[in-house]
Amino acid sequence: MRLGGEPESDNFEDRTGQSGGGLGGFGGGGNMLGCLLPLVASRFGIVGVGILLLGYCALTQLGGGGGILPSGTSQQQQQQQSLPSGQSTLSPETRSFLTHVLGSTEQTWSEIFAKNGRKYVPTTMVAYSNSTSSGCGAAQAAVGPFYCPTDKKIYIDPSFFNELKNRFGAAGDFAQAYVIAHEVGHHVQDLDGTLDTAHNAQARASETQGNQIQVGVELQADCYAGVWAANAKDAQGSIMEPGDFEEGMRAAEAIGDDTLQKETQGHVVPDSFTHGTSAQRMNALRTGFQSGNPAACAKL
Repeated sequence: MRLGGEPESDNFEDRTGQSGGGLGGFGGGGNMLGCLLPLVASRFGIVGVGILLLGYCALTQLGGGGGILPSGTSQQQQQQQSLPSGQSTLSPETRSFLTHVLGSTEQTWSEIFAKNGRKYVPTTMVAYSNSTSSGCGAAQAAVGPFYCPTDKKIYIDPSFFNELKNRFGAAGDFAQAYVIAHEVGHHVQDLDGTLDTAHNAQARASETQGNQIQVGVELQADCYAGVWAANAKDAQGSIMEPGDFEEGMRAAEAIGDDTLQKETQGHVVPDSFTHGTSAQRMNALRTGFQSGNPAACAKL
C-alpha cells in the first residue's frame, strides 16, 4: 500500500505503555474477557481466539440486561476514567501506519456519506498494550481488535499484527489495514443503525439464529473493508498496489470460522459460526472491493 498522501487521523489515542484497566467490568455483566472467552474458547480452544473475535464486541458485549449497554450510563462513565500515565511503546512506524490507515478510512467514508447527503462522524482508535478500559468493559489483547458501540471507539493491541503474520501466515500491510477497515466497518454499521437492528433481532432469536445474524454483520463489515480499499485514494490515485488485495484475501481465508475450527479442534460446527467461513469472508471482501459500493454489501 502507498500510505502517506492521505491525511493522518487525529482521532487516535495511544495508551501503550500505560497500566491497563484490569479485569474489572460492569456489575451483572462481567468484564469483556470474562463475557466472551467462555462463549468462544469453550468451542474453539484458546488458539486463534483473538482473531476469531475480530469485531465480536460489536454485538455481543453483555450488560446487566443481556444486551449492548446504552450510551450515557454510569458504567460507561466509570470505564472512561483517566488512565495512569506511562511511556508509549508504540513505534513511530506503527503509529504512522495506524493513523494513516484510519485517516484514509475517514476520508473515504466521508466522501461516500456525502454522496448520500450525510455527514460521516469518525470513530476513534485506541492503541493499547496488554489491557485497557473501554466503554464495553476491560479490553485485553487476547480478545483481539474490536469496536465498542458504547463509546464509538476501536480498540487494538498492535501486537495482534504479529499474531496475524506469524501464526496465521497473513503478512503484509494490507492484511493489517483490512483488520482496521473491518472495525471501521462496524462503526459504519453503528451509524447506519445496523448494529441496533441486529441486536434487537438477536434478542428474539435462538442461539443458532443469533449466530447467523452475527455472521451477517461480520460479513458486511468485511465487505465494507473492501469498499474502503476500492475507494481509498490520494493525489496520485489509488493507494492500493499490486499484491495488496491478495494479502487481504489470505487474511480473510485464515480467519474463517471453518478454518479456525479445523485447526483448533479438528472438525467444524456450522451452527456455532459467528463470523462466516473462509469462503464467505473472502467473497465479502471481494464483493466490496470489486463493486466499491456499500449497497453491494446489503445482503451477503
